[in-house]
Amino acid sequence: MDIRQVYRCFFPLDFRNSACLKTLQKYLTTQVLASLLLTVAVFTFVLLLGNALKDILALLIAGHARFGLIIEAIVLLIPFVLVFALPMGMLTATLLVFGRFSADQELTAARASGISLLSLITPILLLSLLCCAISALMSMELGPRSRVAYINLRFQLQADLANVQLPEGRFINISTNYIFYTEKNQGGKLENVMVQWLDHNTMLEAPQAEVEFDATNKQFILNLHEARCVTMLTNDEPKFTSFGRFQIPINLNLAKNQSSKPGITDMTFGELQDELNQLEQPVPQSTNETAGALHGEPKTPENFIERVRVEMQRQLAFSFASFGFALVGIPLAIRVHRRETNIGIVMALILVLIYYSFIILAEELSFRPEFSPHLIVWLPNFIFQAVGAVLLWRANRGT
Repeated sequence: MDIRQVYRCFFPLDFRNSACLKTLQKYLTTQVLASLLLTVAVFTFVLLLGNALKDILALLIAGHARFGLIIEAIVLLIPFVLVFALPMGMLTATLLVFGRFSADQELTAARASGISLLSLITPILLLSLLCCAISALMSMELGPRSRVAYINLRFQLQADLANVQLPEGRFINISTNYIFYTEKNQGGKLENVMVQWLDHNTMLEAPQAEVEFDATNKQFILNLHEARCVTMLTNDEPKFTSFGRFQIPINLNLAKNQSSKPGITDMTFGELQDELNQLEQPVPQSTNETAGALHGEPKTPENFIERVRVEMQRQLAFSFASFGFALVGIPLAIRVHRRETNIGIVMALILVLIYYSFIILAEELSFRPEFSPHLIVWLPNFIFQAVGAVLLWRANRGT
């Protein structure tokens, strides 16, 4: 929309304020929506660089992973990164659009025609509430599920890489207990395999073998077919044994094995509620300690319960971030009165750092229930919305 069309609505006598208001609201909403889509796309790409691409891009470049799996991994991570990218995009969009709107004296012209700032930004605030609803869906349901699916897919990529890490014609350590050699490796089909079992002073040989990925236990299994085993006894006499099939677990220095149950940060809101209900049930002390150990958190049950509460409240709090950012971004952009894009981006990054510093603080205090960290995650929302409401009230009055 040409800005001159916006200015024409202030001067002809046959235009009423209501027509001018609708024109300006449509203009601002279109500008904010376009900026929102662009900034969300940029932030999503940057966050993907820090998550998926750092793990799998090197495999793609080296030709160790199929292009289709790379695309699938990126698609799976998009809902997860949108949890963070959508509020950041809303803040940046409001700062850019209303910074230009104020610097170009368009707001002054609107006020001169009797149109208030609050009436102008009503559609923008409604748009931010829509972003809150989308953020809630991403943060509480789609994001955690997509993250778990991505982790499983990453293990599948590592399974494809297993064949690459079993080279032909040289000895390698496939774990702390085994030294491996194969004459040929054709797509996971191994020929003339030798494995030295260090702990038992044993040498295994097999004319054929193959590597398979155990998705349930997140590990690799080396299957030796028609294996022959030679074990040196204490009296230095060899003992010969034959096996139709012999399995060896392989550790290729990949991610640690995980249980089928996702971690706390990868649970949906419903799964976190179920976890909290289970932890709050009265059980023997030994069972409580075992539960904490299984999650890799050697903490007391009360502290672990607080960790679950913090994650639940974090998912809820993230859902309202877009509204708080919009309330702060609009009056702040008007007050700064700058149209440069770099100024708006710098302001957005500073505000985002302030917001997420409270989240980081709450997570660091998640094992200190006396500080109520599950309430700290709500502080940035309350602060941003309160400050934004005051600044918006003052900007509406022109002060």
